[in-house]
Amino acid sequence: MFILVLTYLESLDKIDGLMSDHQQYLQRHYHDGTFLLSGRQIPRTGGVILAIGDDLDTIDKITQTDPFVLAGAARYDIIQMTPTTATATASAWLAAAGVQGITTIPPVL
Repeated sequence: MFILVLTYLESLDKIDGLMSDHQQYLQRHYHDGTFLLSGRQIPRTGGVILAIGDDLDTIDKITQTDPFVLAGAARYDIIQMTPTTATATASAWLAAAGVQGITTIPPVL
């Protein structure tokens, strides 16, 4: 699993001009099962994507096709992680995405 941290390198005007293409990029990787979650950072200095996979080179190649990156308007920092513990809700969500071996923490009653 990967946490992709996107940092804007250009003005929000330039970012907004590329947003439609970036959203198509996101949709393509949601549909192929790579991206699980995405959103803007607060304050709006970039974004964060949760991606599934186990090959850093593959994820790096995917990030290099982001229209923001192709235009020189943003860069990615890639953090690879192995999820080990989650709430029941998150465990079920991750299992549905194909992530196995998570220790589920039961709710406190």
